[in-house]
Order: sequence, then C-alpha cells, then structure tokens
Amino acid sequence: MKKVSIVIPAYNEEKTIEKILKKILDVKLPLEKEIIIVNDGSTDKTKDIVEEFIKKHPNENIKLINKENGGKGSALKVGIKHSTGDIIIIQDADLEYDPNDYPKLIKPILEGKTKVVYGSRLRKRNKFSHISFLLGGLLITTLTNLLYFTFLTDEPTCYKVFHKDLKDILINAEGNKFDWEPEVTAKILRKGYKIYEVPINYYPRTKKEGKKIRWKDGLEAVYTLIKWRFKKI
Repeated sequence: MKKVSIVIPAYNEEKTIEKILKKILDVKLPLEKEIIIVNDGSTDKTKDIVEEFIKKHPNENIKLINKENGGKGSALKVGIKHSTGDIIIIQDADLEYDPNDYPKLIKPILEGKTKVVYGSRLRKRNKFSHISFLLGGLLITTLTNLLYFTFLTDEPTCYKVFHKDLKDILINAEGNKFDWEPEVTAKILRKGYKIYEVPINYYPRTKKEGKKIRWKDGLEAVYTLIKWRFKKI
C-alpha cells in the first residue's frame, strides 16, 4: 500500500476548514497522503479559504472539488470517486474528530485484519454535546446490531475507514445525505465484511457552533437500516 485518501465533505465550514487541514498535514503516516475536499455548495468563504490553503502548500497532494449542495453523502461519493488511495478515510471539516487518530485507524487494514475500520467514540471516555445525540447514536447502533447480527458500539461515527476494494459500495450508495452512512454500513455487513472498531478522541460542538445533524436525520437512519436489511443489493 502506498497512499491514503482523506475525503472531506465541507458545507459552510469557514471557521474550521483551515485548522483541520493543518492538523491533517501534521499527522505522520507510513503512507502518502491525498486530501480531497468536496465543497458542497458552501455559501460562506469555505471555497476561498481552501483555494488559498492549496496555494500556500504547493508540494502537498490537496484537491478541491466544487459542486452544488446535495448533502454529505453526495459529497462523499464525489470525493471517493476521485480518490486514488489504497485506504480511504472519511473526515468531517469541523474539529470534532482528531486526525492524530489516523495511525490506529489504518493499522488494522495495513495488518490485513480487516477492510473496514470504524472509530468508536464509545470505546473511550469522551464528552457529547447533548444527551439527545448520545441516545440517538446508541439507538442507531443498537438497531444495527439487532438487524445485522454484529457488535458495534458507534455506528454513526464520522471516522469510517475503507480499503479501496470497497469503493464500488461507497460510490454506488443511493443515499445523498446523512443516510449514506447507515446504508454503507448495512451493505458492508450484508456482504460479509467485518467492521473493526478502535477507540478515538471526540471533541463535540453544539448546534450553535455549527453541528448540522438533526433528529430527522436519526429517523432517516433508522428507516435506511431497516430498508437495506431486506432490500436486494
């Protein structure tokens, strides 16, 4: 393996996008890094900030893809389609997740133990911005375990890491918003892949600080998990 692709969907993240990019560049990995930012129709200065960052780091492999707003899933599918890495890491554009966790996230794949790794916020003592987010995540994870006979602790985690062999599943998912994640989880499990979890750090932000997920997204995740348990894939 030679390269890891870090795919970042970004929608109105002018306050944090430069900081997260700096953190990613600072992480030492045994693989070359490819950073793909998908600007999902931002109306703030996200695009300008990323373009300026790329100019300041001409020797780094950083790509910016601009598209109309379509949701997190649509942005991820575009970014993953353009990725060329042997391993793909999903990274949010905020500062809730710490790129310093990358080495332990990619290690099980490098060692041949699995082709899918999820970073679990529940396997380490972390804070949550609100009890509703914690309980919602637990509900989705419990439903995943019941429907797909697995033992995950944190299905809704952002840190989902994949071997390139799974690109077709990721790109061809129907979901275009937050429903992309439970759909991908469902299809991976139904195809017999084992999801390996590692503990990660988590620094939650509030809705006021820009957290975008809402209770309706949780309901959509429940529907998605049930649908793909029985729908032909």
